[in-house]
Amino acid sequence: MNQLLTLTPDSDYDTIRAAIRYLSENGPDATDMARFSRALGLTERQLTDLFRRWCGLSPKSFAQAVALDHAKSLLREKASVLDTTYEVGLSSTSRLHDLFVTYEAMPPGIFRAQGEGLDMVWGVAPSPFGTAVVTATEYGISGLGFADAETSIEDALADLANRWPKARFTRNDARIAALAAGIFEPGRWSPDHPVRVVLIGTDFEVKVWETLLKIPCGKATTYSSVAQHIGRPSASRAVGAAVGKNPISFVVPCHRVVGTSGALTGYHWGVPRKRAILGWEAGVVSAAH
Repeated sequence: MNQLLTLTPDSDYDTIRAAIRYLSENGPDATDMARFSRALGLTERQLTDLFRRWCGLSPKSFAQAVALDHAKSLLREKASVLDTTYEVGLSSTSRLHDLFVTYEAMPPGIFRAQGEGLDMVWGVAPSPFGTAVVTATEYGISGLGFADAETSIEDALADLANRWPKARFTRNDARIAALAAGIFEPGRWSPDHPVRVVLIGTDFEVKVWETLLKIPCGKATTYSSVAQHIGRPSASRAVGAAVGKNPISFVVPCHRVVGTSGALTGYHWGVPRKRAILGWEAGVVSAAH
C-alpha cells in the first residue's frame, strides 16, 4: 500500500476508511499500533498525524470513540438526550458544537407530484467522509450522499434524484461547494448562518427526521427511543425504515441512532462511514471543550 505514504487532505478519508475496516476486524483493545500502521503502509507517526489532522483524535482515541463500549456509554444518557432537547429547543446549548439547522417540509402537493416542475442543482464537493454528492433547491439542501471507490458519483446522484423523479436537475459544483463548506467545516457552524434543508416525505418520516435533528453531536439514541418520542412506541421497525430513507445524510444525523445494545447497526452509506462520522464528531466535541 505504498501509495498511502504520501498523504494529503483529499486522500485522508481513503486511508481512514481502510483504518476503520482494520479496527473493526481486530478491535481497539487488541490492536498493535505498530502492526496497524504497517498494515496501512504508514509509520506510527504518519498514522497519528493523519488521525489528528482528520478528526483531532489519536488513533486509539478514535477507536474508542466508535467502539461498542462508547456507544453504550452514550446510551446510558438516553433518558435525557431527547427529553432535554425537546424541553429547551433546537437553539439550546446542547447543540453548541453541532450543526445549526433550519428546515421546512415541502408542501404535500410537491410530495405527491414527486417534484414535478421543481428545479434543482446538484454537484460534488470534498468532505471528511469522501466525496459528497449534494442536491439543492432554492429553499435549501434536499439531498446529501457520498461517493467512493465502491459507489460512483452517478450512483450516489441516482440514489438522491430517485426521491424526486420528476424534478429537473442541473449541475453546479460551485454552488454546491459553498453549501458543503457550511456543512463540513465546524468553524462555519453558527446559529446566525444555519444550514437550510428541505425535507420531503410522509408525515411519519418527517416526524422521525425532525427527532433526529434533536440528537446532539456526541450523543446517541435508539430506534425505540425515537419511536417513543414521536408517540409511536410500538413502531421501532417503522422508525428504522424511516431512518434508512433519510435523504440528507450527516446533516440529519441518522448515524446517531444505534441498536438497543449499542451496536452500530446498518447505515445507508456504509457502516465504516458511520463509524468515521461518529469518531470525527467525537473529535469536534473534544476540541470544543
